[in-house]
Order: sequence, then structure tokens, then C-alpha cells
Amino acid sequence: MTTPPGIEDIHHAAARLSGLIVETPLIESQELNRRYGARILFKPETLQRTGSFKFRGAYNKLSSLSEEERSRGVVAFSSGNHAQGVAASAAMFGVKAVIAMPADAPAMKVGNVRKMGAEVVPFDRFGDDRMTVVRPYIEKGMVLVPPFDDPAIIAGQGTIGLEIMRQAKAHGVSLDAVVIPCGGGGLSSGISVAVKDASPSTSVWAVEPEYFDDTRRSLAAGARVSNEPGHNSICDAILTAEPGVITFEINRRNLAGAIAVSDKATGQAMRDAMAYLKLVVEPGGCVALAALSSGEIELTGKCVAVVLSGGNVDFGTYAEIMAAA
Repeated sequence: MTTPPGIEDIHHAAARLSGLIVETPLIESQELNRRYGARILFKPETLQRTGSFKFRGAYNKLSSLSEEERSRGVVAFSSGNHAQGVAASAAMFGVKAVIAMPADAPAMKVGNVRKMGAEVVPFDRFGDDRMTVVRPYIEKGMVLVPPFDDPAIIAGQGTIGLEIMRQAKAHGVSLDAVVIPCGGGGLSSGISVAVKDASPSTSVWAVEPEYFDDTRRSLAAGARVSNEPGHNSICDAILTAEPGVITFEINRRNLAGAIAVSDKATGQAMRDAMAYLKLVVEPGGCVALAALSSGEIELTGKCVAVVLSGGNVDFGTYAEIMAAA
């Protein structure tokens, strides 16, 4: 296994990203504070460059490559947010990017990737092996930019943790918990390294869609476990088959646990984000807010940070979820 990144790697990533990313604020809603009997500070990566946290890891990965490696171009696979992060980063470096994306990926995400100059190669999310799709490009010399299981990617996402802890201190609060959406685990593992370095007593929770709770079940089993086929979810951004090797090793050490939430709970969380935070949050980006209603995290009298990881959702999908009672 490649060596997991440490806190110094995250600080180096923050230096590379300085001036390029939006340092998203911590915001709160008095209504949601009242509802949960806690102080909830939201980190809206919906406002980040490309509309999600993924730009952080993608740019850090590309910046860590040599000029010769970048000259060969980069290839990635993604349902959309990592794709946009890679496409934007590749455009900034002036290198070719090829992105394999599921044929059912949200049209907004596919369109944004193409607008940034990347080539999109569609594949069947449930029938095709992603590595088989991108392997011909790797064999031609292009460099793979993984979506989560890579030290540079994890370190880039970990910069969110640095910001959360610094901003919480500026608010004059100590965080009891940090709650984070989880697909392959790059976001939760990176943030957990930064949070635990600054405050070992702060608990870190990962949140996944129901039936795609591979991290939750892997933590219980003490080893990586894959999801059972045959299920789907509105949370397209975080539907991974199993945790990453590196990400699980970090999460196994750092997480207090992982929580699975239903699509119904996620839809309600999206409506709450619109009503009380005035934010458009995509389904996968809103599962951490949904987890506050699960009863699995002690909230009463606590101060909790919640990551809203992305806001790239098709208008039609969003309208349907907003209209649902």
C-alpha cells in the first residue's frame, strides 16, 4: 500500500492551492440549531471552484506530477465532481484530459466537463469495469488521476479539515464532531487527518447512502467490504463499490463510525439546506446533514461541523426533490 498522507502533506497541499481555491466559510442556521439542540456549523463546498470539494484533490495531484508526466495528459473516471475537478485542473496546466463518465451521470456534470475542454468517454456504471475503460489511455502513456485512493488526492481534500479547525477557532468554539459525506473515503480520510491533528478529542463521522454503506460495514468487519449489486440511490456522486485501500486504512484509525442514510432523509436534508441555508446542495453532498436526524450522533449541547460537499445537481432532479412532500 502507498504510504498514507500525513499532516505535513496536507499543509503542502494547502500551499499549492493558496490563491486558487475558495476558502469556503462556516455558516449556521438558528432554526437548525434549535431543531437539533446544538450549534451546527456548515462548510459549504458547494461554493468551491467547480461546485464541489473535488478541485482541491485534483489540482494537488496534477501539481505533484512532473512536467513530463503532465505532458502525456491525464485520464480519470468519475460520476461528475472529480471529473470536473480534473478537467478544470488540466485546463489550468494546459494538458489533455480524458474522463470516463457513467452514461447516466447528470447532464450538467457531463456538460461542464466538456466545456472545460476534456474528452468524455461514457460507460455503463453497473456493467462496465472502470479500469478496463481507461486502461487503453494509460497504456498510451496518460497518467491516471484516481478519484480518492491516492495520497495527493487525499491530502488535497484534507485542506478542508485545516480550514474547518482554523475557522472554528475563530468562531471561539471547540468542535465535538465533524460529519462528512463518504463515497470512496478520500474526503473523510483527508479531513480526519487534519481534524485529529488539531483536536484528538473531536469525533469524525462518515455518512453514506443506504445500500452503499461499504465504509460502515467495513469498519464493523475490520476489513474492506464491497457493496451488494442491484441497488441505486439519488446520491450519484458517492456511489462507490468499496472503500479505497489507503482511505480505509486512515478511516479505520480516525473515524468514530459511519452512518447510512436513506434517499428520503437525504431529500429532506436538501430541502432544509435550501430553506434554512439558502444553498443548492446535490444529494451526495447533503448526506451529512441528513445524518443529523439519524440519532446516531450525540448532538444536544454540542458543537458540530457538517460538510456540504457539492452542489452539482441537474435542475429537473432538484426541482422534483424540492417539490416532494
